[in-house]
Amino acid sequence: MNSEARIDKWLWAARIFKTRTVAAAACKKGQVSIDGVQLKASRMIKAGDVISVRKSPVTYSFRVLQPIERRVGAKLIPEVLENVTTPDQYEILEMSKISGFVNRAKGTGRPTKKDRRSLEDFQNEVPEFYGDFEFDLEDE
Repeated sequence: MNSEARIDKWLWAARIFKTRTVAAAACKKGQVSIDGVQLKASRMIKAGDVISVRKSPVTYSFRVLQPIERRVGAKLIPEVLENVTTPDQYEILEMSKISGFVNRAKGTGRPTKKDRRSLEDFQNEVPEFYGDFEFDLEDE
């Protein structure tokens, strides 16, 4: 086996990303780092490196056990990497799954049925004027 491998190939081979193109794009966007330093797709990694991969909302951390460039079966992944992601990151992931669409920012995405009905009510509403308004249109 090689003692080094390209980061984009390793991320794909270790099944962290579905395609090598997606892995290279993540590197280009700054989502992949070692010790806080963002990596280019061509960066060579070696055994023992700890790689951080930011997949919103969680930052996963992996220790490289074998720097491979060819994709392996899912059963062989424990020989390739060790997941060293902290438990607090998994708590963040669980909280985001629980919250679902509750925290949808106003104005983003499609309106809900309730939003649509309130909008229709607003548009069809006839304004009511309170008080007596008398206008004298004659000149004084």
